[in-house]
Amino acid sequence: MGELDGRIALVTGGSRGIGAAICTELAAAGATVAVNYVRNAEAAERVCAEISAAGGTAHAVAGDVSGSDGARALVGGVEESVGPIAILINNAGITRDNLIMKLSVEDWQQVIDTNLAGAFFTCQAVARPMLKRRSGSIVNVSSVVGVHGNAGQTNYAASKAGLIGLTKSLAKELGSRGIRVNAIAPGYITTEITAGLPDGARDAILAGTPLGRLGDPADVARAIRFLVSDAASFITGDVLAVDGGLGI
Repeated sequence: MGELDGRIALVTGGSRGIGAAICTELAAAGATVAVNYVRNAEAAERVCAEISAAGGTAHAVAGDVSGSDGARALVGGVEESVGPIAILINNAGITRDNLIMKLSVEDWQQVIDTNLAGAFFTCQAVARPMLKRRSGSIVNVSSVVGVHGNAGQTNYAASKAGLIGLTKSLAKELGSRGIRVNAIAPGYITTEITAGLPDGARDAILAGTPLGRLGDPADVARAIRFLVSDAASFITGDVLAVDGGLGI
């Protein structure tokens, strides 16, 4: 028996990278996973097929959470077609890096809309049914950049820092109804984004990371599996760093 048996988890941005690892990990723990994607249906279906091959259950669900209508439609569709959402993982995110003097209004707004507003909209949409059921667990995927900042990423850092404030406020707002809200702050994880880092930047990151390596998406996924499980039933409003010690 998995610790998440019988629970339905919605993972935004679940078709690749950290999101795909989260979907796989939650399914391995027994959850039925709704793998959200915006455009890449093939990738989402591939994640579902891998989960199914391992004996789990997953459904690919399209939806753009950067607008309130899309987030409500996504949550409502999962509740209707898959079942009551017990776990929400706000993982959808993008980067549009540039120095502030060169950062366009469009690149600022796209990152805020997807990374921060998207999480707000999905939290808002799922809060009502969770409140009625008096249970639920939400994890917002922030970043070490949201804690410490990073040159050339003012938009991304602002969005990820905003997620921390959102997390702590919602934890206070929803806790009396049995709903836990936490955040996770990954460090530098091996993904498509970090694969393009210049050697000098990669070396600098590794030099500042006590464990001496980049993280793996599975490192983040396992931490989230803990946070949404009953083993973390007295943890809410927390920000768990998964960064190899980079933030020390």
